[in-house]
Amino acid sequence: MEIIHIYHTNDVHSHLKRWPRIQDFLKSRRTQHEEGGEEFFLFDIGDFIDRWHPFSEGTHGQGNIELLNDSGYTAVTIGNNEGVNFPYEGLNHLYDQRTFDVIVANLYNKNSHHPTWLKPYKIYSTKKGTRIGVIGLTAYFSLLYDLLGWHLTEPLEELGNWIQALKEQSDVIILLSHLGLNHDERIALDFPEIDVILGGHTHHTLPDGKLVGQTLLAGAGKHGKYVGHVTLQVGEQNSKQAKLYDVMEIPAVPDEKAISKELYRKGKKLLNQKITTLPKEYSHDPFQATELSQILCQALREWCDADCAFINAGLILGPLTGRVSAYDLLSICPHPINPCKIHLTGRELNEVINETKSDDWTQRQVKGLGFRGTVMGVSVYDRITFNENNEIYINGNELDLDQTYILALPDMFTFGHFFKGVFPNKKKEYLLPEFLRDLLKWKLQKQS
Repeated sequence: MEIIHIYHTNDVHSHLKRWPRIQDFLKSRRTQHEEGGEEFFLFDIGDFIDRWHPFSEGTHGQGNIELLNDSGYTAVTIGNNEGVNFPYEGLNHLYDQRTFDVIVANLYNKNSHHPTWLKPYKIYSTKKGTRIGVIGLTAYFSLLYDLLGWHLTEPLEELGNWIQALKEQSDVIILLSHLGLNHDERIALDFPEIDVILGGHTHHTLPDGKLVGQTLLAGAGKHGKYVGHVTLQVGEQNSKQAKLYDVMEIPAVPDEKAISKELYRKGKKLLNQKITTLPKEYSHDPFQATELSQILCQALREWCDADCAFINAGLILGPLTGRVSAYDLLSICPHPINPCKIHLTGRELNEVINETKSDDWTQRQVKGLGFRGTVMGVSVYDRITFNENNEIYINGNELDLDQTYILALPDMFTFGHFFKGVFPNKKKEYLLPEFLRDLLKWKLQKQS
């Protein structure tokens, strides 16, 4: 009989306040299991990096890789925050200094070859000869990957291409899945030969795991609140169990606050380069259109070469004054949100604009979709105005219901949660890799 311990994290999103404690816990567990003659593996299931944090932004993600190295990870898969929030070269060199494996089966270069820094799967062997096949899959944002220069294949189809090779070479099969719980449940039914699915992307928390057929599903929530632990017993009697450790119940590490603050300080220092100097203070208020939010909205329209644009004022999280650095722009606009433009008829544009003026819009709480604020805030428009009868004008002309217009907007509004009567069947043009804060930088420098 052999006992195999598998620890896992997912969707940390650069929430590093707890990281010193997590790292100490993982190192002590490794020592404990190895001294007891038991096997230890450690995996991250993606979205470990999030560019809202100055340490991640300032080091271009390389600092996060150092943290994974120092913690002794066996392998990771990538999430969408690693995959589509870096330019092509940023991702292509993100893992240059890694001491672990990167396992992603469904990511290819445009020449249909896997990049050299990843493996579609890997077979690990324990001291007693148990062969553990590990394969990774990441969420299917194929259009965004394509715009950045990559080719992403449909995850379940890709899994089908490799499952036979895994079966032939493995005694235990583990999937690192940055696909979400619903996909994990489907995979468990369609691919019963997979023993364990370590999941992420939907931030699901499975305190005791979830058995679907004979496949054990595991998920450790988000932001480093939990560390997952799967125990496999391999031999005459096979068994598998999952549990979660609440990180706040793990023993504290001396100076852990100082350690996490130092990571923040290091990133802030790297981002201290001057962007511009403002002649006056630009205030912020999510519940009214300020000059600063108007500048961002105008920048969005100009960048997209659109007829009109809108943003939500909640995208701006603070004021700007005096000397403005890259850190300042990150602080007030931390969202990994890209500009997008879409062609709409006047009738469709009318419907979209009216929804942005609805009674519940301003106070709506927004989670995910790249948004790193809290509240939607009022809608801010550029070249969209209203007369005393609330009739819509585009660039000074009354809205023509039959004319086609180009609307620029933050990409978060195109991901299926808003404007469901208009957007689903419309072609969207995403402008990558720039974030909204890059457009704000461009506009402020242009004005100065």
